[in-house]
Amino acid sequence: MARKQLGRPFGRLWAAYAVSAYGSGLGFGAFPLIAVLALHASPAEVSVLSAVGPAVGALIAVPLAPWVEYRRKRPVMIAMDLLRFAALATIPLAYALGRLGFAHLLAVSAVVAAAKIAFNAASGAFLKALVPPDGLLTANSRFESTNWSSIAIGPPLGGAAIGLFGPVVTVVADGLSYLLSALGITSIGGREEAPRRPEPRTGAGLLDGWRHLFGHPGLRALHLNNLLVSGLIMSTEPLLAVLLLRQLHFPAWQYALAFAAPCFGGLIGSRLAGRVVARYGQSRVLRTVGTLRAVWLIGLVLVRPGVLGLLTVIAVELAIIVHMSLFMPVLATYRLEQTPSHLVARTLTAWSIGQQAAIAACTALGGLLADATSPRTALAAAGLLILLTPLLLPRPAKTPTPEPANA
Repeated sequence: MARKQLGRPFGRLWAAYAVSAYGSGLGFGAFPLIAVLALHASPAEVSVLSAVGPAVGALIAVPLAPWVEYRRKRPVMIAMDLLRFAALATIPLAYALGRLGFAHLLAVSAVVAAAKIAFNAASGAFLKALVPPDGLLTANSRFESTNWSSIAIGPPLGGAAIGLFGPVVTVVADGLSYLLSALGITSIGGREEAPRRPEPRTGAGLLDGWRHLFGHPGLRALHLNNLLVSGLIMSTEPLLAVLLLRQLHFPAWQYALAFAAPCFGGLIGSRLAGRVVARYGQSRVLRTVGTLRAVWLIGLVLVRPGVLGLLTVIAVELAIIVHMSLFMPVLATYRLEQTPSHLVARTLTAWSIGQQAAIAACTALGGLLADATSPRTALAAAGLLILLTPLLLPRPAKTPTPEPANA
């Protein structure tokens, strides 16, 4: 299959995305590590930092959605990158001055989360205008492969950097990556038309994204499915940390390997997306792959000590990631295709806020269940519940039966 050319502007957008993705990969988990290593935070404080900061960021992002919708998207993306750079830059500065505190980390976490939602909403709308409709799947597949490669490579390198240079070094790298991303987006050039504002009305369009999501049968089904799948999969991350590190006594390097190595499967799934859709069709891929990504999580219950246990985690995570990385570009393309241009930013914002809330809720419930029973029981519950999520996927449209001709 010939490599599809999407033009120099997309190439620069992709390069900017790659820089910030690898920076975020290096900084993955940096805030909890800083809280533990530099601030000696308690487990409860670390949990609050991981859940409350992004949740507050999601609330901040709600009124940002119409603001993003009715402005040129490239300046918004640049502004959100610069905001994240500035917010993250305060952490090493405060650390060097001996003034870094838990509330500071919480505030920066919320600002970065809100800016990320706004950036993603603007970039989705910008991508729809930048790339022809038949190039959207290719573009989303390239973003997906870049994302998974950054997760595979970034965290191990970030961990090594923290060991060598201290707890804030990866935050510096993450912040600089946003500055470079802003410069890359600036270099795209060209004139972007300003969106037309509608007539003023009550609520200023705050809920229009949700109205579109829940008013469209296909998007509604996929959104509800994705809320549960994302929430249940992400809820297993802290449970596995306790199970592998504390109960099964895996060395830290094996724990890192168990999560980093399967991420290369994201390169496989994302590169297959275009071929699979061309052969089987978009709706069939969404239903079939959406089902397959849900069947593997229960395998984490089988994890045991030693090499076999490590290979079990890697195999389960690899199967999940291959199917997730194949599914997500198809989903992202369908979502853009089914959303009018004047609603893209608000719809993507609504989608991100819902997903973030679902992850926080499922993670909290999983932690409570693990405290009351055990991490393995909580993993089993997540693995069984996710098997029900394919019921939420869009059903194939029924073809009406032709009426018999009158004799």
